[in-house]
Amino acid sequence: MPKTENFQWYVEQVGRGEIHGHALTQTLVSGRSKFQEYAVVVSPVFGKMLVLDGDTQSSALDEYIYHESLVHPACVASGGAPKRALILGGGEGATLRELLRLPSMQKVTMVDIDGEVVDVCRRYLPEWSAGAFEDARTEVIVGDAKDYVFSSNEQFDVIIGDLTEPLEDSPSAQLHSPEMYARIRSRLAPHGAYALQASTAGPHNLQLHIEMVRKLKESFSGVYPYCAYVPAFDTEWGFAVCSAALDLRSPEAASAAKAYGSTVGGLKFYDQESHQRMFSLPRYLR
Repeated sequence: MPKTENFQWYVEQVGRGEIHGHALTQTLVSGRSKFQEYAVVVSPVFGKMLVLDGDTQSSALDEYIYHESLVHPACVASGGAPKRALILGGGEGATLRELLRLPSMQKVTMVDIDGEVVDVCRRYLPEWSAGAFEDARTEVIVGDAKDYVFSSNEQFDVIIGDLTEPLEDSPSAQLHSPEMYARIRSRLAPHGAYALQASTAGPHNLQLHIEMVRKLKESFSGVYPYCAYVPAFDTEWGFAVCSAALDLRSPEAASAAKAYGSTVGGLKFYDQESHQRMFSLPRYLR
């Protein structure tokens, strides 16, 4: 039997034949909304953690790696100074926080279907949003992201999909369809960029990431997958930027990332070197 410390343990099955275990010192809140089960727990290693339907969403120790990776390459792709952004999902408020770092940003609209989880995050994870919900540039809509995308004609420089993967039992499954991608494309301003989290990207768990990238390539002319290691997930995590304006693998993009870093304050992960690392995919993914 493996030796473990005398903690309560939170164990999640992250794939067939693989589980991850986190020692817990406290459960701050748990419950079930209309859409999903939720909990905010405390790990002695990762600090506070948000768990939805038994899956780790983010942790205090390293959420900035995930959220900076998700947001800032798309901002670089859009020209480095986007003014209007749309978040699909993003209940924690950390994606919102990252977009509001930009001095150029005038308005960010966030559409999340689960208002109860948004409220839980605002109460128990205020560090994630860091005042972003109270920012005058923020518009929060509790509702269906698909309905919003199809019903509004507003144009955005950046659209971020901070949604769960297109699994059969996921409420986000319909947000990863060709029809949805076509509508997202029509909502992007000239030189706009769409970025989304695109599932696990390790050598043992890359299949869904590959399928998501292939579907994106059927709808967008320029699709650039990338990945970053997130310790709380214990795997490489995949993302993708859809942009017709800039090849994010190019030396020009690396230079743009360097210039971008000089104008956006408070970043702890993303810069020119991190950009180059994320878009230099390992051979098994290429």
